[in-house]
Amino acid sequence: MSLSMQKMWISIIGMILLALAMFTIYISRYKLNRGILKVVTTLTAWIFMILGGLLMLFVVLTGPTS
Repeated sequence: MSLSMQKMWISIIGMILLALAMFTIYISRYKLNRGILKVVTTLTAWIFMILGGLLMLFVVLTGPTS
């Protein structure tokens, strides 16, 4: 697999993680009451957000491929 295809898949995974973070934040804020499940979904959203952001930062900072 070429470098360009690898970067494409990395960016798609990053976008999926960011979308999952939005979904879990929505569930945590508006659908769950207080409790351990709300804390778990919030932490999961933060993990998705950080990983997705790092992947997108990697794709942007490595620059274009030939």
